[in-house]
Amino acid sequence: MTSFSLLRIIVLVLAASPLVYYLLSLYCVIEYFAASRKIPARNDCFTPPVSILKAVRGVDHDAYKNFASYCRLDYPEFELLFAMADWNDPVIPVIEKLQRDFPERRIAFVTDVPRIGENNKVNSLCRLVREAKHNLMVMTDSDVRVEPGYLHEVVAPFKNQDVGAVTSFYRCTGGGTLAADLDMLGMCMESVPSALVARKLEGKVQFAYGWTMATTKERLEEIGGWESMANYHSDDFELGNRIAAKGHRVEMMREPVWMVFPKETFGEFLRHELRWAIGLRNVRPAGYVGMFFTHGLPWATAAATVALASGWPGLAGFYLGAYLVLRLGVTYAAGVWGLRDQVVASKLWLAPLRDAISAVVWLAGFFTSKITWRGLEYRVKNGLLERVQSVPAPPMHTEERSARGMK
Repeated sequence: MTSFSLLRIIVLVLAASPLVYYLLSLYCVIEYFAASRKIPARNDCFTPPVSILKAVRGVDHDAYKNFASYCRLDYPEFELLFAMADWNDPVIPVIEKLQRDFPERRIAFVTDVPRIGENNKVNSLCRLVREAKHNLMVMTDSDVRVEPGYLHEVVAPFKNQDVGAVTSFYRCTGGGTLAADLDMLGMCMESVPSALVARKLEGKVQFAYGWTMATTKERLEEIGGWESMANYHSDDFELGNRIAAKGHRVEMMREPVWMVFPKETFGEFLRHELRWAIGLRNVRPAGYVGMFFTHGLPWATAAATVALASGWPGLAGFYLGAYLVLRLGVTYAAGVWGLRDQVVASKLWLAPLRDAISAVVWLAGFFTSKITWRGLEYRVKNGLLERVQSVPAPPMHTEERSARGMK
């Protein structure tokens, strides 16, 4: 056997690895969502009071509607607390309008956020935890919108004393550009399958997503509080991973939340994807390298090229066809069937393009550690943030704003 023949065989064998991964993903997705639909309906008798904490910076797309969805929650007792580092942040008038429109809710904000570390979001969460009245805390990103029954779904798992944290997947809404459409596919093409495969192989969930992070003050204190994560890039992963390491269960919500996408530009989409890739490489370096064997489109293309060069057109068709069938199958199962996200159904045809971009971004993630996050530039090293762009601290004359916020 010549070295060229051996190389062809190696390529064809390795090209089967993403197909095996897709089959495993499909199995894990179907198993998880089939089991989740057998979980009894929420128990409205278990309703501990909740503090909803939102670290914000700037005004996201449809910010008022996102925030207002929390004010319409069907839940007996909760408070909604915001924090931002800048006393002149443009999101403050949005929150003040929320206070006027929903006077029956306890809605408050603070701006006196000490800089504990490089992660501004975590700095705000540290401040919010001190302000929270209730033991059970729910933390969500500012671009998340929820249904009226959201808190019932979040708190239900905490009836089991073994549960230390609850997190969620999301459905998509908004968008309107090609970049946003590609971004929307990320949940069902990458996040859901990889999370459920990891859950299956590791026997438990060992992470959380920023779309919903719920825990108690006791569990948070047990892992050193948010203060211990103030310099970490992937704060959501750190929270779930540390709570799981203490022997507590991390559960997924039965129902996903809504993620509201803006009309992204292609540059914004790529920066977001690269930031995600760099973060993943830092928290799970071995897993990130292993993704080399999960990128189906490049492998299917390489296998088809080798097969055609060897005079095996049928084999070339098999690899390309198997890639398309399995990739679209996983995407449909996770997004349309599992999450019941009808937006995904109309975007399935973009899956190969999304895969091509993901492969390029994955490769780029090895060659840079620089990210842009909420307008600030950082480097990520060993999971920690290092500020590149120096930003002066905001003036500390925030007493008036804080007093008005914490009414």
